[in-house]
Amino acid sequence: MENKQRILLCEDEESLGMLLREYLQAKGYDAELYLDGEAGYRAFMKGHFDMCLFDVMMPKMDGFTLAKEIRLVNQDIPIIFLTAKNLKNDVLDGFKVGADDYLTKPFSMDILICKIDALVRRCRLYMDTELTEWNLGDLIYDSVRQQLGDRHLSTRENDLLKMLCQNMNNLVDRNRILM
Repeated sequence: MENKQRILLCEDEESLGMLLREYLQAKGYDAELYLDGEAGYRAFMKGHFDMCLFDVMMPKMDGFTLAKEIRLVNQDIPIIFLTAKNLKNDVLDGFKVGADDYLTKPFSMDILICKIDALVRRCRLYMDTELTEWNLGDLIYDSVRQQLGDRHLSTRENDLLKMLCQNMNNLVDRNRILM
């Protein structure tokens, strides 16, 4: 993999989480492990991740709540639930809060990797067609190069301006901007 995809992994069972992280890293992914939902949310808000893998039953913030909070910030990031909750209503609830996939424990690591690879391919196709330049008055904003006219933007400035451009002519929630 040229660019390692960054995966936010939230699993409260530490031994399983470490095993998953090591397996994902061995398969070429950059996985960061957090043992509760609040820590995972803080990490998401501070860093850039390409995908999320969440257990549902975690302390401090469960996976469903974590997914809802992340969807307020990023509608497009792929989310896969890895959980022991296997009732039909649990699976439906997972998809209602924004899951792209739902695997029940125990699961095959090979199947997990296939699902991750499929989501990565789908996201790359979307990213290739995503708008990266906007005309803002007399200036051109390039989100890839982090340029507004001839001015280089900081990462935070770039993220904020990109969010505003992607939501042009729509209101953006204050809490989403402040995160």
